[in-house]
Amino acid sequence: MRQWMTLLTVTLAVVGSLGLSGPAAADSAIEERPCPVPVPDGTTCGFLLAPERRDVFGSATVKVAYAVHRGDGELPDPVVFTSGGPGSASAPLLSTLVDLAPGRDVVVIEQRGGRYSEPRLECPEIASGIVAGLKGSRAEEVTVAAATCRARLTADLRGYRTREIAADVVDLRRSLGYAQWNLFGVSYSTRAMLLAATMDPEGTRSVVLDSFLPESTPWYDQAVPSLRASIAKLGVADRFDAMIARLNRVPAVLDVRDPVTRAKVEVHLRGDDVATMIGEALQVSDVVPIVPALVDGVAGGDYTLLEPLADQAADALTSHEWGQYYAVQCQDEAPSNTFEDRRLITVAADAAVCGQWRLSSSTPEQATTAAPVLVLGGQYDPTTPPEAARTAVQALPNARFAEFAGIGHGVFLGSLCARQTVTAFLADPQAAAPCDAAAPPHRNVRPGELHLTTLGYTALGAPWVLAPLGLFLLTAVLQLLGGTLTVRRGGGYTALAGLSGLAFGGLAALSLSGMAGGVAALAIGVPTAVVWYSGLAVASAALSIVAAFRLRAPAISIVPAAVGIVFVAWLYGWAL
Repeated sequence: MRQWMTLLTVTLAVVGSLGLSGPAAADSAIEERPCPVPVPDGTTCGFLLAPERRDVFGSATVKVAYAVHRGDGELPDPVVFTSGGPGSASAPLLSTLVDLAPGRDVVVIEQRGGRYSEPRLECPEIASGIVAGLKGSRAEEVTVAAATCRARLTADLRGYRTREIAADVVDLRRSLGYAQWNLFGVSYSTRAMLLAATMDPEGTRSVVLDSFLPESTPWYDQAVPSLRASIAKLGVADRFDAMIARLNRVPAVLDVRDPVTRAKVEVHLRGDDVATMIGEALQVSDVVPIVPALVDGVAGGDYTLLEPLADQAADALTSHEWGQYYAVQCQDEAPSNTFEDRRLITVAADAAVCGQWRLSSSTPEQATTAAPVLVLGGQYDPTTPPEAARTAVQALPNARFAEFAGIGHGVFLGSLCARQTVTAFLADPQAAAPCDAAAPPHRNVRPGELHLTTLGYTALGAPWVLAPLGLFLLTAVLQLLGGTLTVRRGGGYTALAGLSGLAFGGLAALSLSGMAGGVAALAIGVPTAVVWYSGLAVASAALSIVAAFRLRAPAISIVPAAVGIVFVAWLYGWAL
């Protein structure tokens, strides 16, 4: 009897090691838990209990976080979404997804190893190491941080790769009892969702792939040419080259916050470092319109414009769970790349970590599906270029591609038209597009169109810097009222001073409300018309001085004159 039990155990272990135990054979279950983030009413959260490695008999159990928002029951096929990264959280996007899929249940599933799953494969050392490397040896700082994190992680990292993430999606559908659902992935997770559709054809009604990352793409090796292609589309390739050359000669020295400790760190940004940051910034569709003006300004030597870019890049370093990110990338992505060009920070850092961790490479999946597929691409996306997605779509028998003008990475987050297109596709995969994808949501800011200044960005973090402006406008109101009431007693100059000051404020506000690039443009400048309108502020100060020094002027009139002088000094000496 013992011999038969031993033989059975060995046989099961061999079958598991050959990868023959697919999702249907996985011993998965679910358990409820409190939701880790604020979610819409009608949402419940839980864990999918799954093997850490489905190819190993008796593997440890991991907890994969998920959330379910119950719709009104009108439509039977839910939407299931997982975010990109790898290692980005999905739950914070639940409200957006609920609005995108009216009448349906919406399910978000985190990636195993992610922020809300257990174990959580976090590596804050790597985020700090990347920032520290911007002052000294980039590769050395990251390599040391990678070794520190790897020594601390106890998980079997072979269980954290795309095939296991896709199998979690399949197991969750079965565990929740849905007969079919619609798969929705963005960026990295497009690979996982397409593979889930391959594994689970009977459970897949349709697939949405936003910023599709084809498996055959050597992502790292194409990073530089993809970025240059996006910059060329923006029409500033020559200025981009000039910017890189200038910064390589004279790096920018900035103080940024360590994303983990929040302590100030001095960094030295070379041209290739800034190129990396611009590539990352192009993932945010609101930032895309200001990139031409930003590149032109930095190429001209205005390094203060890099402060918003550097702060955004530092904050982005906390958006991933780096242990989970590198477990996936080093097994599924890095092996198909040469890493010959390591100029970009992202490429150099990932090469350093994968070289340190030495994980074995995964087998290509060659995923496909006969289900209807909608692929979304952003015109300016350097991370998952629309050209690569357009080509890859041809290998999917029932797929269509839509490119959205003026958009970067993560199309549905930056484009109302993209969200409407997804909603229409979910209702009827054969439906015509409900809007014009070729119409950009913003007009790009051309070089020279803005007067470059970081006043707006500084004011976001320290509103008190606008105190001189507020005091000047308040004084102008009082001058207009007081001067109008005393015009027969010499108040005409005072009234004109107030009128000039308010005219400046009104015209400047009108220019700002209609500026190209929207609110994001305020991070790097103001419309050039504001500079011309500033002459009204000078006139207001001059009239206030005349009113203060005329014969028999009341002593109080010296106050508006002083306010005007201080404001003009602030306006020309710092703000503009």
